[in-house]
Amino acid sequence: MTAMVSAVAVVLSSTIVNVAVPAIMGEFGMSATEVQWLSTGFLAAMTVTMLMTAWCERAIGQRATMVGALGLFLFGSILGGLAPDQNVLVVSRVLQGLAAGVVQPLAMVTMFQVFPPERRGAAMGIFGIGVVLAPALGPWVGGLLMDSFNWRFLFYLGIPFGLGGMALAHLFLPVRDPLAARPKLDWQAMIILSVFLLALLQGISSGQRAGWESNPVLGCFALSLAAGAAFLWRELTARDPLLDLRLFRNGPFAAASVVSFVLGAGLFGSTYLLPVFVQQIQGYTPTQAGLLLMPAGFALVVVFPLAGALSDKLSPGLLIGFGLAVFAYSSWLTSHVTAGTAFWTLAWWTVISRIGMGAVFPSLSAASLKVLPPHLLAQGSGAMNFTRQLGGALGTGLLSVLLERRTILHGEAFAATQTPDNVATAEYLGQASRIMAELGLSGPEQGAAAGWLLGQTVYAQSSAAAFRDGFLLTAIAFVAAIIPTIILQRAISSAGRSRLASDR
Repeated sequence: MTAMVSAVAVVLSSTIVNVAVPAIMGEFGMSATEVQWLSTGFLAAMTVTMLMTAWCERAIGQRATMVGALGLFLFGSILGGLAPDQNVLVVSRVLQGLAAGVVQPLAMVTMFQVFPPERRGAAMGIFGIGVVLAPALGPWVGGLLMDSFNWRFLFYLGIPFGLGGMALAHLFLPVRDPLAARPKLDWQAMIILSVFLLALLQGISSGQRAGWESNPVLGCFALSLAAGAAFLWRELTARDPLLDLRLFRNGPFAAASVVSFVLGAGLFGSTYLLPVFVQQIQGYTPTQAGLLLMPAGFALVVVFPLAGALSDKLSPGLLIGFGLAVFAYSSWLTSHVTAGTAFWTLAWWTVISRIGMGAVFPSLSAASLKVLPPHLLAQGSGAMNFTRQLGGALGTGLLSVLLERRTILHGEAFAATQTPDNVATAEYLGQASRIMAELGLSGPEQGAAAGWLLGQTVYAQSSAAAFRDGFLLTAIAFVAAIIPTIILQRAISSAGRSRLASDR
């Protein structure tokens, strides 16, 4: 219960802001590539601090780590609710992400310490019920708060869970063993990793606006490349590395990490796109956008325990491959979305995607950690979450760039067809002019207003086409992830045969 309540506090805040993206863009005048920092900043911060989980557990103990992380999360939540401008708002999201990066892996480590190997899959399924209920109900509750008050109240929604998690952690989580050795934290690696992520995401977000071949963008990519190489070198030579690269010498774990990366990219990216699409293109209110995601969350509540129990009995590769194929199918369906797609059609497509995710998550978590020795569980948990969050940060950033870039390209293509010889365009302008005449506008005003409406229609169509491209790319990514899943399954099967031969 302590692990679940604590995880719910941070999971609730990871995606709930997505329903507020259009409102925040309007209030602060942010572009699509600027506002995506609310998501990528959170995910990037999580990516960095997830690698601190093992050190925190050994250096200050589980109780102090959980209480301190949740305290930082509460501070970030309050700061976000009071943010006077977009810079403070992004900083608040980064603070929330820093806390979430410690809480989530620590919750998983606690679960694996309490339950024996043969019951971990089922335990993860039960644990997942609470964790997935948060993003299931959160967007709807957040939408209600937005429609009744404003988007700032979304930042306050996780505060009760954070306070509850702190109280439970103080009561039930163990303190640090005073006789245990206190490891050192590799601060240099932390700084280098932060520079790598910040430079890479800044380059991605600035490329469309400043030009991909401009000096600032190329400089960001060059700095990111240098920082990435320095981080790998540091981790290979450090005595107590943040990310033990020796983990990836384990074949099943390395393959699981690739799947985790793609899962994060597709999951967080698609979760970011859908609420924005239905509000910008279909005109949904925040409450309606939140309701759209609710059936999918309840589907996860059913699928998670079932998939967790099956992961203890069936081949993990089979469940992971099935889940990836189902998620890819859902993304392919969503790539056909239009402004007229019905609410329940979209909701059903989203349910299908969450069925796929529910099949993947317990099996992937259990399979990746059961191949590691007990003393590497904390490192392995942090590494798996690291790869998933890294995929989420990069996937969301790249999809936001794709959305803006493809909107421009589709807009240019659509605009080129709006000529006097285009019968549909002429009919549209004629109908629009007649409507303007009924409203009392003069002749020149009728033409200007009709032209403006045509431009808005072209933009809406080009934006919808760009969203479809984003969902299609997500489908392709999940299909590609089936390849490392096959490698994972073969590696696990080979290891199983080797253990059986050794026992004989």
